[in-house]
Amino acid sequence: MKISEIKQSDFVDVLALNEESIPHVSRISGDELRWFCDNAAFVQVAKINDRFAGFLIGLRPGTEYASPNYRWFCDNYDDFAYVDRVAVSAWARRRGVAESLYDAFAHSQSEAPVMTCEVNIRPPNETSMLYHERMGFRQVGSQEANDGEKVVAFMEKAL
Repeated sequence: MKISEIKQSDFVDVLALNEESIPHVSRISGDELRWFCDNAAFVQVAKINDRFAGFLIGLRPGTEYASPNYRWFCDNYDDFAYVDRVAVSAWARRRGVAESLYDAFAHSQSEAPVMTCEVNIRPPNETSMLYHERMGFRQVGSQEANDGEKVVAFMEKAL
């Protein structure tokens, strides 16, 4: 498996996988993906035998990003490495792709005291919650969105 910086040629795969991963991640456009590439601390893709397997976008505090979930961490933490979104292609699941992406992000942000993320609890993403708990994340808060249609659990893991 190879983890590397996103290239323009990866955009089609990233956007398609992001779309397939809704509602567990929010929709993004090509312009928004370019914004992440210019502003995020980490935008990398995973490939297995040169085949696109997944991606992770991570931010640090101080980024002008309006996401209410990211803002929650900004309001409650001085420093953190925030996983905005991670997605793994169906064919590549259970091959260590997410763990490799998380490890690469953690390594690249080693000065941060914690890695943070959110996991949907309404609609439930039980697979993601179990994965994050197994990886050492713990819930530190929650927040409703869309008039209660969506609820996320805020998670942290010490680095």
